[in-house]
Amino acid sequence: MSRIPQPEVHVEGQQSHEDPPEGVERPTLRAGAAVFTSLVALAATTLAAGPASADASPHPCALPRTAAHHSLGLDTWNSAYPRPDRAVDAVMVFLSFPDSTPLTTPDDLVADHFPATADFFRNASYGKFLLRPHPVRKWIRMPKASTEYRIKRDWDAAHRAAYLRDAVSVVDPLVDFSRYDVVYLVADPDAPGVDSDATKVVNFEPATKADGTELRRAVTVFERHPPDRHVLAHETGHVFDLPDLYHRPTDGKGDWDTHVGDWDVMGSQFGLAPEFLGWHKWKLGWLDQGQVRCVTGPADRVLTLEPLAAAASGRPAGTRLAVVRTGQNSALAIEARGATGNDRDTCKEGVLLYRVRNEEASGAGPVEVIDTHPKSGACWDRSVYPQLADAPLGVGESFTVPGERVRVEVADRTRTGAWTVKIATVR
Repeated sequence: MSRIPQPEVHVEGQQSHEDPPEGVERPTLRAGAAVFTSLVALAATTLAAGPASADASPHPCALPRTAAHHSLGLDTWNSAYPRPDRAVDAVMVFLSFPDSTPLTTPDDLVADHFPATADFFRNASYGKFLLRPHPVRKWIRMPKASTEYRIKRDWDAAHRAAYLRDAVSVVDPLVDFSRYDVVYLVADPDAPGVDSDATKVVNFEPATKADGTELRRAVTVFERHPPDRHVLAHETGHVFDLPDLYHRPTDGKGDWDTHVGDWDVMGSQFGLAPEFLGWHKWKLGWLDQGQVRCVTGPADRVLTLEPLAAAASGRPAGTRLAVVRTGQNSALAIEARGATGNDRDTCKEGVLLYRVRNEEASGAGPVEVIDTHPKSGACWDRSVYPQLADAPLGVGESFTVPGERVRVEVADRTRTGAWTVKIATVR
């Protein structure tokens, strides 16, 4: 039997993280015995790359989806995941334990995450995606003491399976899982066995049946009160097939943020510019094909890029992402980042460049932000990785991307805040 892929995990004080594939794909419950069987099987099954799926993209710069976990290929959508291009309903339940009396209320914990998380997604999607929470505003008692589940960041499969089995069993009589695409299992933050380093998305493989539907994954929340900033936005991103963008040091002691720094919530939930990258927005269906420009051929191109971030009521029109295909499985992405919407606290405005690789799995560097100012940094008192905080190009600056023979120049900024960019092939 093959080992299960590692589920997505949260690193307290740093950013949420996802170990190399191990998982549990979303089960559905109302059949207690079936849940137990599927969750135990979880300890010996492999997470598949997902169905071939639908929604083929004719765009010439759309990298093909590969078998990599949370591949950033986007010529097709992985139908094993819900797509957030509509209203999505999420149930939030609150789990207490026999060895602890909760010091907070479910209402307190709901307010920790909502409406902030829903607002974040509404702004990021230009109003195309609505995350609708449905909290069950009562504590639901687990059958065992919190310490018996041995909850921790790198949770072993047997104890994790026991926790999930018990959680779905006690919740199932109160919740019709067939009504929801997203499930949040929120543990009492003050219970002695709850480790705030262990928040993660757990994927069930094979999926479990409950209430006539398949439950493939759940977000297990073990956050303190109040929680880490944007932690639920990060974890919910995994539910929609987005990868971790940070780098996990092999010894656990290095810097986690060398790949993207502040520039996407899937890199760091504490980032100053946490807006989803344009490539992620394209994958999720928030950017239309007309808002993505593919730059091909030797001729120079002059484009006007609208700032990627905007309030939900902001202008969704205009080009938001330029892409230069650099190989069969790689691309260079170019987008404008301004101090608005989810990026209102950004350290620096400008034109951001980054590489995308569709064969790199979650946590293995599928995105690399290019530092166009490698000899300097910025916002040393606020940034999660100051060396990349000043990565964007400003007006009058240009940069030739190493190894790609592509030169990007920012010629101007319009009165409305858009950026005029010249993209040239270096001969």
